[in-house]
Amino acid sequence: MPLIAIAQNRRMSDYVESVRRAGGEPIEVGADGESPEHILARVDGIMLTGGGDVDPKLYGEARHATFDPAESGRDAFEIALTKAAVASGIPYFAICRGMQLLNVAMGGSLIQDIPSQVPGALPHAVPEPRFAIAHEVWVSKGSRLSALLADHMEDGETCHVNSRHHQSVQRVANGFDVTATSPDGVIEAMEQPGDGFCVAVQWHPENFWRTGEFRSLFEGLVQAANARTR
Repeated sequence: MPLIAIAQNRRMSDYVESVRRAGGEPIEVGADGESPEHILARVDGIMLTGGGDVDPKLYGEARHATFDPAESGRDAFEIALTKAAVASGIPYFAICRGMQLLNVAMGGSLIQDIPSQVPGALPHAVPEPRFAIAHEVWVSKGSRLSALLADHMEDGETCHVNSRHHQSVQRVANGFDVTATSPDGVIEAMEQPGDGFCVAVQWHPENFWRTGEFRSLFEGLVQAANARTR
């Protein structure tokens, strides 16, 4: 059973259960524990989770009035873990804040507040219930994400998702492709092209573990981790 390191946040249970249901063995990692190098030496896959805002100083901007910081030390730890993970090629899956942090770690930037900075934006911060469908996303044909979501899309390119974020990717990091957008143009998924598994989504698939919807995303991570030789 592949060992999947999950970056700690305030609500871990859905992430942990999603990995277990997909056939992986989850372990929690955080800023007060092992170094990224030690983590990568003993696990088969990495998953970044949701949470507070990535500090905009990390991509050269001042903080917007809506800035909601993550737990102390989390940005630095997860950026170091992400850079090491991407360099190593270990299977990597990022969710919500995790996608934003991946983009920043690899040189991209963020929209700091969708409601005030994206004209005509859809509601993207729909907190409760956590599995409520908020809007649709258009998935790029031929992408790894498209293959993972094949059973969830009505017409081969449209998927309905929940949404709990006020930030999103703006300038996409070099070496990554946008693989899903919402109708208002907000980037909803990205991935690193090639044979490896480095996939990120802006919505929260972990909240659907009871129904099995979006389990294929976690199964993709676990299968890639299982196939990897450390």
